[in-house]
Amino acid sequence: MTKAPEDMDELPPVAVFLKRLVLAMAVVMIAGFVVLIVTLVTRLNGPSLSMPDSITLPDGVEATSYTVGNGWYAVVAGDEILVFNATTGAMTQRVQIDYQQ
Repeated sequence: MTKAPEDMDELPPVAVFLKRLVLAMAVVMIAGFVVLIVTLVTRLNGPSLSMPDSITLPDGVEATSYTVGNGWYAVVAGDEILVFNATTGAMTQRVQIDYQQ
C-alpha cells in the first residue's frame, strides 16, 4: 500500500542529511563564484603599468620583447637584455645572455 501525500511530510534521516548537504554545497559554490567575480573585477580595474612613448636603443639592436618592473623596464634584444630607468629613459644595465642551443 502506498502512502498518501500528507503522510510523506517526514523524511528519513538520510534524506534530510542529503538535503542539507546539497544546500550547503550550493551555498559554498555561490559564495565561491561571487569571490571569483569580485577578485577579477578588482584586479582588472587596478592601476596598469605604463609604457614609455619611445625607447632609444643602441645602433644595430632590434627588440624582440619588452617587460616592465617597478621603476624600470627591460628590452630583450637577441642575446642581451637592456635595462632602462623608467623615469629618465636612460639605459642602466646591459646583460649578456650566454646560452647553448
